[in-house]
Amino acid sequence: MLDIFERIKENPGPLGQFADYGEGYFIFPKLEGPIGPRMQFQGREVIFWSANDYLGMCNHPEVLEADAKAAAEYGMFYPMGARAMSGETHQHLQLEKELAEFVQKDSAYLLNFGYQGMVSTIDALVSRNDVIVYDVDSHACIVDGVRLHAGKRFTYRHNDIESLEKNLKRATKVAEETGGGILVITEGVFGMRGQQGKLKEICELKSKYNFRLLVDDAHGFGTLGETGAGAGEEQGCQDQIDVYFSTFAKSMAGFGAFIAGDKEIIRYLKFNLRSQIFAKSLTMPMVIGGLKRLELLRTRPEIKAKLWENTLKLQNGLSERGFNIGDTNTCVTPVMMQGSPVEATLLVKDLRENYGIFTSVVVYPVIPKGMILLRLIPTASHTDAEINETLAAFDAIHDKLKSGHYKEQEQKLLSEQGLSFKEI
Repeated sequence: MLDIFERIKENPGPLGQFADYGEGYFIFPKLEGPIGPRMQFQGREVIFWSANDYLGMCNHPEVLEADAKAAAEYGMFYPMGARAMSGETHQHLQLEKELAEFVQKDSAYLLNFGYQGMVSTIDALVSRNDVIVYDVDSHACIVDGVRLHAGKRFTYRHNDIESLEKNLKRATKVAEETGGGILVITEGVFGMRGQQGKLKEICELKSKYNFRLLVDDAHGFGTLGETGAGAGEEQGCQDQIDVYFSTFAKSMAGFGAFIAGDKEIIRYLKFNLRSQIFAKSLTMPMVIGGLKRLELLRTRPEIKAKLWENTLKLQNGLSERGFNIGDTNTCVTPVMMQGSPVEATLLVKDLRENYGIFTSVVVYPVIPKGMILLRLIPTASHTDAEINETLAAFDAIHDKLKSGHYKEQEQKLLSEQGLSFKEI
């Protein structure tokens, strides 16, 4: 009989295997100081491109004031208990009303955390007789929600409408046999490579197939659409999204999330979301602070305009220098290069220590072998000087990568430490 702890020690997992090599630097890095375009890392000032603070609300004076006043009046604990038991307030209901209006839906419901909220939403929407069809590149919260489903589930190739239709045909046959329905799940913006989900094309399939659509628009809310209502508004199909989900952890610079849709459906979810019924209500500072953040989204369109001005300067600058930023059509800015995982770590270390640029790095198995993906998240707070400094740094490291500089360093490192590529 196997001791489960022995198994854990022998196999620390896909990220855990890099703990000795990268913890505290590449994985679980410690950034210090106020969140903004410049922060402290390992005692150095760096230009910070890894915060999802799209609209620069983390340190917006009106937001800070609203948060501080709410915390002073209510503390960090109020209200105690779950919404269903003792956690309902007028402010919660007001924020839900304003969120529903903002994303052009009948009703909305607050969630205390985004990740568990999505998992619980999927669980509540489907029964064992229903079929789920979802994009293969969906965020982990969607994947984990789908794993709870006791019925059939199919993935379709990323943003591939032909593949989606093929799987809708399969799902229709299963649903006809079980007497269930079909739920399609995708993202408004895919956060790694920046493509919008093909929401309009998905919605057009509703005329041929009977399904409901759940959209995770964490990166689209506040950044896309004429008013900032997200990817559905951007693509002209917001009214056809049956359940709209977004987190507060991006444009709203906070924590928590919400779902929105038809009044009947949201009311059903309100009474059936286990992660909300059995968990503490969203705290008052975030609710009152959320009202202020939403007010700024509605009344200060110049903030989103500045975000996009910075985004286009960064993305155009990278493209003009020959960098591959894929087919992003959002603020998410991926820079894709060829190289090994060790080269990626050496390149990132060079960027941080010698050029003062902090970006997130992604390698295999999240992306294909031989590829390095650096992800930059521009915000409304970044300056032209910071963008230009970053572009110059990318020029320098790209030249080093192409010349084999990091490959030479990799071979030296492995030789000195007696490590193999697999061990790294």
